[in-house]
Amino acid sequence: MGILAPETGDEKVAINQQRAKRRRELARTMNNVRSKLGTPTGLHTTFDLERQHLFADTRINAAYAVPLLALIVAAISVLWVEPVSIGAWFAVVLCTHLLMVVTSHSYERAPSDQKVRSIWRRRFTIGELIYGCSWALFFILPLKNDAGEGFVIFQFAALLIVVAMNTMQAATLPKCLLVSTMPITLVVTISFLQKVDPIHYTLAAMAIGAQGFFLILGNQLLKNANTMLEYRADKDHLIAELETANAMSDEARRRAEAANMAKSRFLATMSHELRTPLNAILGFSEIMKDEVLGEMHNKTYRSYSEDIHGSGQHLLNLINEILDLSRIEAGRHELHEAPLLLDDVVEECGTMMKVRAKAKSISIYHTHEPNLPTVWADERALRQVVLNLLSNALKFTPVGGEVRIMVGPTSEGGQYVSIKDSGPGIPEDEIPTVLEAFGQGSHAIKSAEPGTGLGLSIVQALIGMHDGKFSLKSNPGNGTEVTVTLPRTRIMNYSPEVQWAPRNEKDNDAKSA
Repeated sequence: MGILAPETGDEKVAINQQRAKRRRELARTMNNVRSKLGTPTGLHTTFDLERQHLFADTRINAAYAVPLLALIVAAISVLWVEPVSIGAWFAVVLCTHLLMVVTSHSYERAPSDQKVRSIWRRRFTIGELIYGCSWALFFILPLKNDAGEGFVIFQFAALLIVVAMNTMQAATLPKCLLVSTMPITLVVTISFLQKVDPIHYTLAAMAIGAQGFFLILGNQLLKNANTMLEYRADKDHLIAELETANAMSDEARRRAEAANMAKSRFLATMSHELRTPLNAILGFSEIMKDEVLGEMHNKTYRSYSEDIHGSGQHLLNLINEILDLSRIEAGRHELHEAPLLLDDVVEECGTMMKVRAKAKSISIYHTHEPNLPTVWADERALRQVVLNLLSNALKFTPVGGEVRIMVGPTSEGGQYVSIKDSGPGIPEDEIPTVLEAFGQGSHAIKSAEPGTGLGLSIVQALIGMHDGKFSLKSNPGNGTEVTVTLPRTRIMNYSPEVQWAPRNEKDNDAKSA
């Protein structure tokens, strides 16, 4: 079976660019499909209901502003118009304004299925026409006999203010804007044209120009409203999609967690069923290869029994590691903590590995700080951690190499165990793969070293249960250094006044195996 070459940096960048391009094309296609599905004619929606809601909401918000403006205009107009006429006009404006406010409230309280009816648009248009005509009446009120020319300037100023106010209120419905402003402009223009003074002609032309300007302004306000509503619709749709994706992600994560827990429980409960026949295979194959019951004359059979025994041991180690990791993931691995000396555990593990180191002529150097305090930890778990790290170091250290073990205090008050080998090292881009479950580096694959790729995963899990830290540093050709650290909370009789300073390696006693 061939080995796939690792991707270079340029290839990864090219692949990421292609993926980003595909995502953009997919997003563009989805937007086009949504637009077509939302509007059968292929055009973007005009947001009729939303603009009607904005119109009604604006009218309701201006419920007190319009009467206040009408009151100010009426109070000033008393200087040129009879109070009775002004009072009657003011009552008409209040009634028409009240009619629009009541209609807007009725629209807001109406059910959603009734808001889509065109009757509301007609009501708003007729109401705005009556409202605009009520304001137009102001410009044809009879004047006092002694009224001067100042009223003409006041009329023109009132025209600009009222048309601007109606434009702001009715911009979201173009028909309502037209019928609420056009009567005022027509009445004022006709009134000014009936006079013979040039100033009146000038004001009439300016009134027509102002009407055109406010219509253009209303059209721009309508475009802004449509843009705002479109952005709001996109935002709401995006939020809905995100909520859907989040729900799907939560469901997928829940299923994955449930599947993982089921897998872990299954493997954890399969210990007896797997080990019982395997122990029989190991026992009988060992009897056969050692010729306990008599000499085996066929050397081929003896070789077969040795292969069966070796494969059985490898399978048993694999099962043990899988079951250990499964118990940890399933939360069934309990720590049996007690006071212990970390260096004693490391030294015991080094002694257990002497035979393997001697077979490859590897020297083990063990240095440590003296008088290290005891730690509160699980001895079996720490022994498994150190054995896994030493086993990896010896496995990848070449013949005649060396492995250095260091035990000492950390600057934060904890204790660490560092194991460094003189092996080929691990490329930086392969370190994340090595740290994953069942992950193996390219050197391990090429050298066909026996292993499952679970050792470092078990080490990380056990150290994590002790609230410790795990770090791996490696460079090709410079070996690999793995460090596990226990926190200060695990140190018994810790005294912050005692400052530990790491000793020079030459001052430490070296133990060679």
